[in-house]
Amino acid sequence: MLRPNGRTPTPIADDGDEFTFCSTCAFSAACLESGYDKSQLRELHVLVEHIGPFREGEHIFREGDPFNAIAAVRSGTVKTYVTDPNGREQVQGFYLPGEMIGLSAISQARYPCNAVALDAVVLCRFSFPSMAALATRMPGVQQQLFRLLSQDIGKAALLAGNYTADERMAAFLISLSRRYAARGFSPNRFVLTMSRTDIANYLRLAAESVSRVFRRFQDEGLIRVDRRDIEILDYGALDELARSILRD
Repeated sequence: MLRPNGRTPTPIADDGDEFTFCSTCAFSAACLESGYDKSQLRELHVLVEHIGPFREGEHIFREGDPFNAIAAVRSGTVKTYVTDPNGREQVQGFYLPGEMIGLSAISQARYPCNAVALDAVVLCRFSFPSMAALATRMPGVQQQLFRLLSQDIGKAALLAGNYTADERMAAFLISLSRRYAARGFSPNRFVLTMSRTDIANYLRLAAESVSRVFRRFQDEGLIRVDRRDIEILDYGALDELARSILRD
């Protein structure tokens, strides 16, 4: 379950102040669009509990745990996955700073997957009953919850089609680029906190295929790869290759 461990959080982005939001806040954009500033959202702020850091490999929740909260990633990366009856892991997604985990548990009141930290992870934990009650009085917060649910469903269906390995990898890299950019980080240079094996699992590819595609993209001048460090050199070409999956 989501739980505090009493240690000091080490966020990678600023925490804001009395009047401005944390730069990785999952609700800041919606609140500002609705005319709320931080001074008007003290009730939302007191619902937030900072928990972590969770160490690499430490579970945040496990499949079947009672649903007690949703959480925004404040720093680090979280992987969600399920395990089939034969013990085989299926990666469902990766969550970056500012993104929510636990949304898929709302309907059944139990977490339908496992969530594990890929590096040092700090979370902003929201009691869901309290958040839902507040959302009925703040339409902007309610709309953001619906938007986040929609995005979570969209991510799950992203790679369901019959796409090539190049298309899948391009979509993965462009999606990461856009998500980092949305939180004020570099869209062209970032670190892959997930392993090649996890990437392959998520993209429904063999691990060898992921390595081959990385080499091919590098040979073609699309990216530069240095272990887990990625630099996008030709965003336009990657974006065009990803278009059939990302559809925009």
